[in-house]
Amino acid sequence: MTDKTALVISAHSADFVWRAGGAIALHAAAGWAVTVVCLSFGERGESARLWRQDGMTLEKVKTERRKEAEAAASRLGAADIQFWDLGDYPIKLGSDALFALADLHRAIRPAWTMSHSRVDPYNADHPAVSAFAQEARIVAQAHGHDPATPVIGAPQVYLFEPHQPEQCDWKPNVILNISDVWDTKRAAIECMAGQEHLWEYYTRVALQRGVQGGRNSGKPMTHGEAYEAVFPSVVGTLG
Repeated sequence: MTDKTALVISAHSADFVWRAGGAIALHAAAGWAVTVVCLSFGERGESARLWRQDGMTLEKVKTERRKEAEAAASRLGAADIQFWDLGDYPIKLGSDALFALADLHRAIRPAWTMSHSRVDPYNADHPAVSAFAQEARIVAQAHGHDPATPVIGAPQVYLFEPHQPEQCDWKPNVILNISDVWDTKRAAIECMAGQEHLWEYYTRVALQRGVQGGRNSGKPMTHGEAYEAVFPSVVGTLG
């Protein structure tokens, strides 16, 4: 049992792959236990290819998207993947789910969490989940919530890259070098057959962030993932 844990909160069943697959693979390879929560299967708004098939139903779409996400999570080395099936376009985030996510924070006690950008005019589910994930963290820190269970500390929250950052008021201040696990992430990406049109898009994003990471660090990089950290980093020295 590792004491190095992290939590990735994904609105839809593919989001964690495109946006955080490198972080999951990198940390899993280093012995971290990364839990992925998929709040929705993306069954309405993010499964167009499946809906074009004859005889498709909502339950069939959910089944296929779950299979894809499970295969991707396995490739990345995630310790656990959970599917909460809270609906899609729109996602339904009530108090029961909020308290469940707060309790999961306390059970896992993550060193860091990840979720979506705070703004996304193209997908209302994403900012809703971002606020939901942040509120669950706050509840998990509250001594009056389930007093028998110890509160969590102050895990950093990283907001992963939205599809069109310049429209989402998202400003990356962290670039993670995922060069060593890029092949693993690409294999996970290719598990997402329902959205094949995004495979090359997110490959280009990783290459671009790799260039930027190299320029900002002075160290060779080929592939990167970018995030916006919500809270300040507290350090003992600079540089």
